[in-house]
Amino acid sequence: MYLTTRGIVLLLLAAPVIAAATWVAPLRWVAAGYALLCLLLLALDWRAAGPIQRFDLRREHDSKLSLGADNPIHLTVYSRQPRPVHFWLRDEPPDAFQIGQRILEGSVRPRASWQDAYYVRPLRRGDYAFGQLNLRWDGPMGLIIRQGRIDATRPVKVYPNLLDVRRYDLLLRQNRLRELGLRHSRLTGQGTEFERLREYTPDDEYRRINWKATARRHRPITMAYQTERSQSIMAIIDSGRMMQSPVAQIAKLDYVINAVLLLGYVASGMGDKVGMMTFADDVDRYLAPHQGRGQFYRMLELLYAVEAQPVEPDYGRAFTYLALKQRRRALVVIFTDLSGGAGMQALVQHAGALARRSLPLVVAISDPDVHRAATTRPGDTLSLYQQTAASQLLAERQIALDYLQRQGVLTLDVPANQLSIAVIQRYLELKARQQL
Repeated sequence: MYLTTRGIVLLLLAAPVIAAATWVAPLRWVAAGYALLCLLLLALDWRAAGPIQRFDLRREHDSKLSLGADNPIHLTVYSRQPRPVHFWLRDEPPDAFQIGQRILEGSVRPRASWQDAYYVRPLRRGDYAFGQLNLRWDGPMGLIIRQGRIDATRPVKVYPNLLDVRRYDLLLRQNRLRELGLRHSRLTGQGTEFERLREYTPDDEYRRINWKATARRHRPITMAYQTERSQSIMAIIDSGRMMQSPVAQIAKLDYVINAVLLLGYVASGMGDKVGMMTFADDVDRYLAPHQGRGQFYRMLELLYAVEAQPVEPDYGRAFTYLALKQRRRALVVIFTDLSGGAGMQALVQHAGALARRSLPLVVAISDPDVHRAATTRPGDTLSLYQQTAASQLLAERQIALDYLQRQGVLTLDVPANQLSIAVIQRYLELKARQQL
């Protein structure tokens, strides 16, 4: 139980009477009577406030929370009280989550419900648990605040970012993909897969005219084509030690996993086959390309448990394994960290060899802190060393990217927080240009 400001003032009013009783003895009885009256009022207010059993508290959220996203946690308070109640509600989310507003305040009418939400931002995948729901509510006289808690302990799993997938699906249905930063790259009529018949326009090629349909309709009819479907997309994920490094408190590997899932969802929706492989010093997981939304959920379950390992990635072993498993031409999207050293040279060598039979795209995740260190004017010796090291790292990175491009390997160097959209945009552009 806690006293409100009104309750504290009520008790403090007894102080002058008690002080005066030092000189006027009869006032002792007045002070004692006033104190008993205050205690009686506090007890009545406490009793009228009622126990926690007069409330039903409920927490609702997605069964799978999304990594690195603001996940809404909905809280409901149902009151059986015969009067309006002002209250404060505090949940106990996992300590590893970033939390905005921790305490929600509101009022609920008699025998009615109140609803509100707060947001949590998980920074790592894995298994977690919510704790209890704590409620404080005031008495009808406003003298005390009662407190109680309800056991609402529930496990929760943090998966890669599914909110981006849902948002993409929603905006796709509403033809509003530009809100995600995606430009529509579909080039109707430039593919080789038949889509539909339509009326001839002056820009159409004569060889596209369907003469049978033209004869039936007595006006020129042309055939429209779309880019081919059922092409293969392979996402290759480096889970070596450099992918452990965080950007904005989230590991680079987690940004990659979010991007791979969104790529898998978009590509499967366009009829392409999607597969994936993860590796560090050895191949960890391999999923052959398949069509359909079921493949997306298989990717989701596999990627849920992927963790970066404190070892150097073995590109030679990974690309050799891929060559044995994937013999058809495919778009091979390689997610890695160009950190320099022997590993970078191996990547350049094997990606160049892969370009002879597939279309490799090396996606390098850049770190804004490195760019900031390379461009910030040094103020002391330590910052000068940091600037030199960062500049050297960026120079080596650019040399590797340039060499890859000369070998026929596509490259994409993008900040971690822009990774998903940049990868999807490049995929759409390549598909529209029929480079797959």
